[in-house]
Amino acid sequence: MYFYALQVLRHEMTKFPAFAVYSSDPTSASGSALPKLSSQGNLVAGATARVSVGFILNPFTVLKARFESDHYAYRSMREAFTSIWREAGPRGLLQGFQASVLRDAPYAGLYVLFYEAIKEQTALLLGNNLPGLKPFIYSYSGAMAGALATLSTHPFDVMKTRMQVQSRDAQYRSLTRTVAGIFK
Repeated sequence: MYFYALQVLRHEMTKFPAFAVYSSDPTSASGSALPKLSSQGNLVAGATARVSVGFILNPFTVLKARFESDHYAYRSMREAFTSIWREAGPRGLLQGFQASVLRDAPYAGLYVLFYEAIKEQTALLLGNNLPGLKPFIYSYSGAMAGALATLSTHPFDVMKTRMQVQSRDAQYRSLTRTVAGIFK
């Protein structure tokens, strides 16, 4: 879902001069046929796609986090859903969404930004002539981009998980209280 949304956004964003990168060669040095965006375009596309998909998937994330948690003794996902719905209504299924946005938007934006930059530089450094080199370039770029984006956004992941799992505790019902509780 995320990658489809990202691809659609990237394609649409090439229509805006502020985000598009024009070149006489339709493929970059890395050999990618994906729409080429500026650094800002990559950052915005990744962040927007992830937040949109995150909103749709947040109820499933809340169910999963609570079902796996030691704070609840749910015997089934249905019981978890029913309990959350009874306690907090639809709002309970969106618990932690603000913290998810603080984590996911920067993570996805940075990931796409880093991935494209690392892929381009690695292709230039290693050359693009050897057969079979593209999978290495793509894998290396993905791993490095993931590591850098994770290092940048991990504190927000801690906040999101606390808000989703420990929402019965008043300390974790709002983003401000969660941040204060974690740094206490």
